[in-house]
Amino acid sequence: LVRYKESQTLILVATNLFGRGMDIERVNIVLSYDMPEDTDTYLHRVACVGRFGAKGLAVTFVADENDAAILNEVQNCFEVQITEIPDEIDVSTYIENR
Repeated sequence: LVRYKESQTLILVATNLFGRGMDIERVNIVLSYDMPEDTDTYLHRVACVGRFGAKGLAVTFVADENDAAILNEVQNCFEVQITEIPDEIDVSTYIENR
C-alpha cells in the first residue's frame, strides 16, 4: 500500500474490505469484477476514481438480472447515467496528460 501511495506501484488489487476507510489518491481505474451488493458499497468502491478533479474510469461487470437491478438502483440513487463500455476507449478520457 505504501508503494502504491508513493506511485512506485501503478496497479493495486484489493478486496471489498479495502473499499472502506482507505484514503488513496490518483486512482484512474477501478474494475469491479462482481457487482457490489448495494448502492453504498458501490459508492465506496468507486469513490476514489477521478477525485479532486482528476480523470477516472469505473468499470463494473454486470452478470445477470440481479446485477442489472443493483446498477439501476445506483443510477437512481446518485442521479447518474452509467453506460456500457464502448469497444474502444480513448486513454485521455481517464488518464491525465495522455
